[in-house]
Amino acid sequence: MITRVKICCISGIEEAQLAIRCGASALGLVTEMPSGPGPIPESLITEIAATVPPGVATFLLTCKQTPDEVIEQQRRTRVNTIQLVDAFPIDGYSKLQQAMPGIRIVQVIHVRDESSIKEAQIVAPHVDALLLDSGNPSLTVKELGGTGRVHDWNISKKIRESVSVPVFLAGGLKPENVGEAIQQVQPFGVDVCSGVRTNGKLDENKLKLFFEMVNTPLPR
Repeated sequence: MITRVKICCISGIEEAQLAIRCGASALGLVTEMPSGPGPIPESLITEIAATVPPGVATFLLTCKQTPDEVIEQQRRTRVNTIQLVDAFPIDGYSKLQQAMPGIRIVQVIHVRDESSIKEAQIVAPHVDALLLDSGNPSLTVKELGGTGRVHDWNISKKIRESVSVPVFLAGGLKPENVGEAIQQVQPFGVDVCSGVRTNGKLDENKLKLFFEMVNTPLPR
């Protein structure tokens, strides 16, 4: 099975095109967040999304927690996928789907302990995919992604095995560990930000090595 790759924290059209040339299936475009790397103005997100060819997903990372706010963001930016990085009301998912037909909804699950498995199971029937990350929404200043930390892949594997929607794996991935992560969790896709950057900029050499390791099966 081909593992999809999402390159997150895209900062401009040039980075978007580099990620696509290297093989990215999806780009992460970050709106205003309480913490973490990569936020850019919505006007720039709109410009980037307009340049992305069909077949490549444009993920809008939003911390908004009401359907109306999320719907307004999507209509302004014209992305084809919404990534909800904070908790969202269960009845809000259907409102998003009704207002935005054809727009995929991805919910982030911040993997901290075994309770994340139940959280994922509750949410999964209402969304198109889950993304397992290493944040901590309970902090005073919420961590909603981009931590660069690896979480417990055993829990991620249990989540992947217990839900019927595709699962993306994020959190501290880099060329050195992505092969092991894929072998252990067997996700639909992987998501990387800092692991393919140097001084905050997308690094073509790291990017190419990351894709090489994604596409090179480890011995079992």
